[in-house]
Amino acid sequence: MIDLQEQRNIMVKSTLTNASVQVELFIEKITAEGAALNTVESYGRDLRCFSDFTKARNRKPEDASQEIIHQYFQYLSKAGRSKKTSSRHLSTLRQFFQYLFLDRIREDDPTVAIDSPGRSQRIPKYLSVNEVDLLLQQSRSRPGIEGIRLIALLEIIYATGMRVTELVGLSVTAISRDRQMLIIRGKGEKERMIPLSEPAIDALKNYLLIRERFIPKNSVKPSTQNWLFPSRSKNGHLTRIRFSQLLKDLAVDAGLPKNKVSPHILRHSFASHLLANGADLRSLQQMLGHSDIATTQIYTHVLDERLKLLIDESHPLSKLKYN
Repeated sequence: MIDLQEQRNIMVKSTLTNASVQVELFIEKITAEGAALNTVESYGRDLRCFSDFTKARNRKPEDASQEIIHQYFQYLSKAGRSKKTSSRHLSTLRQFFQYLFLDRIREDDPTVAIDSPGRSQRIPKYLSVNEVDLLLQQSRSRPGIEGIRLIALLEIIYATGMRVTELVGLSVTAISRDRQMLIIRGKGEKERMIPLSEPAIDALKNYLLIRERFIPKNSVKPSTQNWLFPSRSKNGHLTRIRFSQLLKDLAVDAGLPKNKVSPHILRHSFASHLLANGADLRSLQQMLGHSDIATTQIYTHVLDERLKLLIDESHPLSKLKYN
């Protein structure tokens, strides 16, 4: 069986085929920093495409001018690439040229003035505050240790906005000593620390009192003892599929359409509610674990609504009464 390190080595070698020296060094750098295999593959694929384009113009990718980069995105558009794909290519090039600039290989970053292809994004689906309250109230009515665990799961995911895979894959050591924060290991093995809300702190405290009762008896997997949400699953912890099922059941009992509730929609709800109450995009980016703020900008619809409300409430002309 091929281990993770071997997979990384194979991925890097395939990515570096016919690559320029600087592309090689960039890929090796992000690999050494622990980038996920999918990220390495995606960056390598995008940079190979860009390298082929610049090579046809007798340029190395690291020497590309702003004009060549503009031409590249025109080429992608004519080739029928979607705006989403072009946006991903731009994100890759920004990372590549930022690396060149910070390492003083180039004196400028030609992607700074390149506008995003403006992917056509739909407003993310999210629950209202009242709908989340309904789910929380319903979870508190669930009896026994299953109910206590469900309350903890729901309070934690809504308080942190973490991905469902991050939630079910939490270890006991992810809890800070004062039990008021969680250390989350996200994509690319990058860690971030997120504070818990008071209800989440209380729910976690209550759950920890009965957590051991979820550890399978006579378990031969030492790792099972380490998971925050242990179970009999293959991995030794609660699965994302099982948590999604629990949410669907909870939605039905709370009188909500079950297709309206999912772990990812709770993540969207966390982000939307946070922005609506004054959080800034950069802080939200850090809490969600997004490597690129462009990903976080899908929530700007909330800022637009907040701005309209602010104008309605605060602008002097909005207060005028006409007879």
